[in-house]
Order: sequence, then structure tokens, then C-alpha cells
Amino acid sequence: MLLIHCPYCEEKRPELEFRHAGEAHVARPADIANISDAEFAHYFFYRDNPKGVAYERWRHIHGCGRFFNAARDTISDKFLTTYKAGEPKPELVEAANENKAEAQKGNSAK
Repeated sequence: MLLIHCPYCEEKRPELEFRHAGEAHVARPADIANISDAEFAHYFFYRDNPKGVAYERWRHIHGCGRFFNAARDTISDKFLTTYKAGEPKPELVEAANENKAEAQKGNSAK
């Protein structure tokens, strides 16, 4: 079972207490009422699905109930960091490269 750190409660709790809430840092169009249907569809439906570091929104539903952001490596499913909603996206290039190297070592050993 994964343990996820809630930046508000300051505790690592089991993943069953949390709910995934989509991609983090999605910018809302400035004048959403006047964009085209194609632009709205792109904003509303299209999301990144990276192999490696993904920035996601999570909610601590069985705890404080608050939304927060997390950087998670989609290859290893490891949470690299969590941070409060509204804080800027952290740069995690080094951590992601280390995790990719570990994953490649594991795959070559099989």
C-alpha cells in the first residue's frame, strides 16, 4: 500500500484516504465565455499523460478534506513530493532521472 504525505495534516497516510482529482496546474482561459468550441474542448478534455513525472491534484477525503498537489513518477508510482494547492510547481528533473535509471536497471535484470 502506498503512503501519501498530506501537506496540510503533515502526516503520511494510506492511499485509501485519498482521491485522485486530475492534472494539476491546468490554466483556465482568461475569457472562457468567448473561446471557440475547439479551444474549450482542448481546455476541458485534453490532459497530459506523461511517462515519468506527473503533477496531479489529490484530495485527502478521509482526513482534512483539502486539495493538494503531488509530483508522482508514473513509471514507479512513487510520490516524489506533495505541496499545498496554490504553491508553484517544483522542479524535479534530478529525482525523475534517478527513478528512470532505477526502473531501467530493474527491467534489464529481468
